[in-house]
Parts: sequence; structure tokens; C-alpha cells
Amino acid sequence: MSRVQLALNVRDVDAAVQFYSKLFATEPAKRRPGYANFAIAEPPLKLVLIEDPNARGAGVAGALNHLGVEVESSTEVGAATQRLTGQGLDTLTQDATTCCYAVQDKVWVHDPDGAPWEVYTVLGDAPGESTLSGDGSCSTTGGACVPAGAGDLALDRHGVPAGAAAAGTAAGGCW
Repeated sequence: MSRVQLALNVRDVDAAVQFYSKLFATEPAKRRPGYANFAIAEPPLKLVLIEDPNARGAGVAGALNHLGVEVESSTEVGAATQRLTGQGLDTLTQDATTCCYAVQDKVWVHDPDGAPWEVYTVLGDAPGESTLSGDGSCSTTGGACVPAGAGDLALDRHGVPAGAAAAGTAAGGCW
């Protein structure tokens, strides 16, 4: 089963959880400080809420954190990587990375306007904790998110590829 992921920045994760629980008639699959995710059966959607009061304005301004497609296996992530690379897209792969309180294999690409998309699979729950600080930066115990020199895509403050490729730029950071 594949499903689309939508990761949103929210000012108040508790208020957002209340709203989305009502909207989709389901409770979160995972809750952590400043974080929640929903595995929604209908429509098939992985909704991720990331509390970051500094990144979000009113309405849709700053709402998008990233988009993704969750797949069932690392083999499917590898196939997506080959397909996307074969189509001439710049990719960044991360194997067994700690992200969103889970260990994941993934590949990142960007749409023409810079929106980050990931194709990923969850390998298991994160062995440590991820915490967002007030400035929106993230730290992790139990594993690095982006290894140094992990390709040539520029990364934003969360370790998410930030848009246009920047030769030789790879930043550590939690995503």
C-alpha cells in the first residue's frame, strides 16, 4: 500500500491534533512533543504535523513543511530512486536515517518551485528522541539525520533538501 504524505507546519500541535482528529475522524498514530502523525485510511493519507510557531503565518503562508509518498519497503525506495534519477532529477538518498521519530530509508526530490518531496519507508520507531527547539532547529539523540557530504542538494534548517542544487552543500540537522 502506498499513500501520499502531507507534512504541515503548525503553530500549536495540540490545537491542530484536535482539528485534524475531527476532520478525518481518527486519532494520531504517533504523538511526541511538538509532533504528531496520522495514518488515515480514507482517504489514504499520512498527515504529519510539526510544531514550528516561527515558520507558520496565517492561512496557508508557511504551512507546507514537505510532501511525501510512503511505500512499503526499502526495495520500493530504491526503485523510486532509480526511476527519478533516470528521469534526470537531482536526488538525495538517506538510508536508516532518523526522521519524524522513526528510522527510515528515503529519497528526496524537488518540484520546479522547490517544494520537497520524499519517497520513504519506515523501518522502525526511532531509538532516541527528536526535539524541536523554539527556533525551529531540531536535534536528535539516537542517530544523525543527514550524513556529511550526502550529495549536492542544499538542505534547510531541518535537514530537508531546500530547493535548487548547490554543489558541495550538505548540512547536518534533524528532519
